[in-house]
Amino acid sequence: MAGRTARLVLLAGAAALASGSQGDREPVYRDCVHRCEERNCSGGALRHFRSRQPIYMSLAGWTCQDDCKYECMWVTVGLYLKEGHKVPQFHGKWPFSRFLFFQEPASAMASFLNGLASLVMLCRYYTSVPASSPMYPTCVAFAWVSLNAWFWSTVFHTKDTDLTEKMDYFCASTVILHSVYLCCVRTVGLQHPAVVSAFRALLLLMLTAHVSYLSLVRFDYGYNLAANVAIGLVNVVWWLAWCLRNQHRLPHVRKCMVVVLLLQGLSLLELLDFPPFFWVLDAHAIWHISTIPVHVLFFSFLKDDSLYLLKESETKFKLD
Repeated sequence: MAGRTARLVLLAGAAALASGSQGDREPVYRDCVHRCEERNCSGGALRHFRSRQPIYMSLAGWTCQDDCKYECMWVTVGLYLKEGHKVPQFHGKWPFSRFLFFQEPASAMASFLNGLASLVMLCRYYTSVPASSPMYPTCVAFAWVSLNAWFWSTVFHTKDTDLTEKMDYFCASTVILHSVYLCCVRTVGLQHPAVVSAFRALLLLMLTAHVSYLSLVRFDYGYNLAANVAIGLVNVVWWLAWCLRNQHRLPHVRKCMVVVLLLQGLSLLELLDFPPFFWVLDAHAIWHISTIPVHVLFFSFLKDDSLYLLKESETKFKLD
């Protein structure tokens, strides 16, 4: 839900710095990378590098140039620490200790666990809620959209490339828009199907235009941030207003309200930008870890609400 917006805030800020952070502007870093690439990334030296590179590294897309940047990053960090300076960022990111082929191990694992939690709760939804429930197709679609987003988040934190970055951004935007659509269906669409159909078309048009502009015109991080924050605020206000209006009549709605408030509170973690503990655990990874139980709670709300709506529709049918 809204937590994806907070995540986009951090990603956009990092991306805006990606073209020139303090660390990768250092002459010692640039010279180190240049010498490393000349020595190891062409001719026989490159063949030797590829022959000794673990297969999982090559499959994950790690190149000789990537290895040079990684090794020279730590050379530069060592010099900074030796001279008593603060740890610098490189290409918009803090230095992370690579584990196997994972560029950001903690964030990648946390993204995977968020996806796993979503999958487990989807399976519980399948087994607990009959397909005849009015919200069933919308909730299932939201679950699959969320799973797709967490998959690409895992891939992005495993290896940052232009493709994985864009897929992570686009899928995060899709989750936010689908959460708005989910809210629209729950609050308006069950009584006015024509309204939700028109709103769905509008959201699809917005997503298509958003992705097309960022893909075909230019990848504008500032615009992407502003667009997602705006949609995220609509999402938060709409859900929260509906929860406050119905919390006494429908006790299970309080779960949804707790989710909205928790995500807003946890998003403050994104403001704590600090070098990773043990070169693995930074504020972004901590935020990812903290959202795992929140997703479980939200899917629990969806299950309870779907069962309530099913019971309500069956009661109305009997009365008719």
